[in-house]
Amino acid sequence: MFGFLNVYKPSGMTSHDVIAVLRRVTKIKQIGHTGTLDPFAEGVLPVCIGKATRLIEYLNDDKAYIGTVKFGEATTTYDIEGEAVNFSGKKANLDEIKEVLKVFRGEIEQFPPVYSAIKVKGKKLYEYAREGKEVEIQPRKVTISKLEIIEFDIEKQELSLLIECSKGTYIRSIANDLGEKLGTYGHLVKLVRIKAGDFLIDNSVKLANLDTTEKVQENLIFPEEKLHFPVYELNEEEVKKVSNGMGIRLSRLLPDSSFVTLISKNKLAAIAKSDKYQLKCEKVFI
Repeated sequence: MFGFLNVYKPSGMTSHDVIAVLRRVTKIKQIGHTGTLDPFAEGVLPVCIGKATRLIEYLNDDKAYIGTVKFGEATTTYDIEGEAVNFSGKKANLDEIKEVLKVFRGEIEQFPPVYSAIKVKGKKLYEYAREGKEVEIQPRKVTISKLEIIEFDIEKQELSLLIECSKGTYIRSIANDLGEKLGTYGHLVKLVRIKAGDFLIDNSVKLANLDTTEKVQENLIFPEEKLHFPVYELNEEEVKKVSNGMGIRLSRLLPDSSFVTLISKNKLAAIAKSDKYQLKCEKVFI
């Protein structure tokens, strides 16, 4: 079995739980995902099965979310699962929110939550937090390409946002930082990932519907469908060369360092990198 799955991760499960379920169903150990979702979050979780795990680095990694922020209270984890640590009686209004959101668009520096899997000195931040130890956290540059208000309930003080962002962006941190800048405090109460690279929520499959090997097979996406590189069809002689990890001589010049998808009989054979008149195999699948 070789390909991708567009899985809808339910709330209450970790991303690793999803992988464990699929390993039990398929009896395949070589399964991975392209980006962790917090347990309380739900939505798109791209899963790679078999040798497709070797293609993760070639996939688009931008993300899109719908997140709901609750004002009036901050938590230790910046979301609904943490303990309340700060409170405010101030009420946010729509005009204030629109003005403050301008600060979060484009390339920004963001501090990850103390309860996150980022490693400092070989140890995950949440491990330090659980031990009650403080550690210096460095800001990270991320890009917020779109940040739009979907709905604001002034009575409940809940704000729903559409967020399109780069890999590594913490929506929990946006919720926390937004609350601080408004002077109301805030935390994330709901998060749905609607897009991960080319994997969209509208085409995702509920984990409960992947309860047999046959159903997993039916929903497999061919790897070449998600790779946006030029395609080169191999002839029989070239297939033999590629299967031995050898390069291919071309009759035309290609830009250096461009990736190329090598195909044989409509199936992925290899990922290659161009070097003038030659294609050098990076990863071979035949």
